[in-house]
Amino acid sequence: MKNRKRLVAVSTVVIASLAFTALTVPAKAASEINVLMVGNPQMKDLQTLTAENFTKDSGIKVNFTILPENELRDKVTLDVSTGAGQYDVVTIGMYEVANWAGTGKIKSLDSLVAADPSWNKADIFPSMINGLSGTDKKLYAAPFYGESSMLMYRKDLAKKAGVTIPLRPTWAQVAAAAAKMNDKKNGIAGICLRGLPGWGEQFAPLTTVVNTYGGTWFTKDWQAQVNSKPFVDAVSFYVDLVKKYGQPAPTQAGFTECVNGMAQGKIAMWYDATSATASIEKVGFSKHVGQFGYAYAPVVKTKQSGWLWAWAFAIAGASKKESDAWKFMSWATSSKYENLVGEKLGWAAAPDGKRASIYANAEYKKTAAAYSDVVLGSLKAANPLNPGVQPRPTSGIQFVAVPEFADLGTAVSQEVAKAMTGKQTVKQALDKGQKLAEKVAAKYKK
Repeated sequence: MKNRKRLVAVSTVVIASLAFTALTVPAKAASEINVLMVGNPQMKDLQTLTAENFTKDSGIKVNFTILPENELRDKVTLDVSTGAGQYDVVTIGMYEVANWAGTGKIKSLDSLVAADPSWNKADIFPSMINGLSGTDKKLYAAPFYGESSMLMYRKDLAKKAGVTIPLRPTWAQVAAAAAKMNDKKNGIAGICLRGLPGWGEQFAPLTTVVNTYGGTWFTKDWQAQVNSKPFVDAVSFYVDLVKKYGQPAPTQAGFTECVNGMAQGKIAMWYDATSATASIEKVGFSKHVGQFGYAYAPVVKTKQSGWLWAWAFAIAGASKKESDAWKFMSWATSSKYENLVGEKLGWAAAPDGKRASIYANAEYKKTAAAYSDVVLGSLKAANPLNPGVQPRPTSGIQFVAVPEFADLGTAVSQEVAKAMTGKQTVKQALDKGQKLAEKVAAKYKK
């Protein structure tokens, strides 16, 4: 009898303990994914909006890692190439897709897109789809925002300096304007041009200058051209312009530093990504909203010279959370998300450049009236297959679509940075670059 009472007592304690555990431990923990992103303003906006919108609706927690562009590229390459699987979703662009598509390093999105008609693939610009697809015609990344490049300038400062910026300027006209708008007394640089070493930092804009000067990294049959006259002329012009009228400490200035300088009134002109409008026209971030003018990418020998790029999301090949990863990517790259940003943060901040529908949105059109035509025109005119005056061995406007270019472009940019600081001449820098380029070319000549 005593044993029976003891058994009942123990059973009561066990049941009570189980009941307490059930009350204190959730039946099922929320899903989690890890996302690695570049630290651009649009991505930081995405981070702030995710928990209260995507996670709240889906139950999927998103752990973000946000890094500057050069650091991001290194970390993405390491994680994806080694199959480490630390991240489920990574931020990449057309260069990475060209090199990783079909290798298993990133997953094809075709089946996920086909099962998700709400994503509306037909709304994405064909240039974005083509640039993020492999030679097998499969889609490997979803564009978060698309961009070309253009000239941005302060209309009030141009007027004060007696300068008129044409809609389609030449680089000679830009240099003349920079000289007149340069105002060291008031801490305003005539122009900002990226000098921070890195193939995707310094050489994104600089390669477009090389293209329009008639230069190229390689001829169609893989002859290195880094110390050819057009290449040297283009880099000499760029270095001379930034040394005379550019931002302070030019070799420390990348996209982030230039966009901050422009928004804070320290820069009169800036040649860079069309996506920069999301920052310089953003109320609360920029001190000069509504005071900017916009023009097409400056030229010399070509009719146009704007680049083509998309910051996009891809699913790492080693990820075990493909379904949850796509749910996040589908939401972040949707027109629904663009509308959310427009309503919450203002339409200037919307990640545009990828979907046709946003350019038909009345609210967006009203906000973007000063620049949307130039952005659209630049996106349509960009030609990755023929960006200069001669045939190329690969596609790409501001890059060469081979794996070796990342190291090559970065190494040459470091030499150019030394020329910017007066440690060597541009010719000396590019002679060193030529030797590096010849090593890459030798591999492909075979």
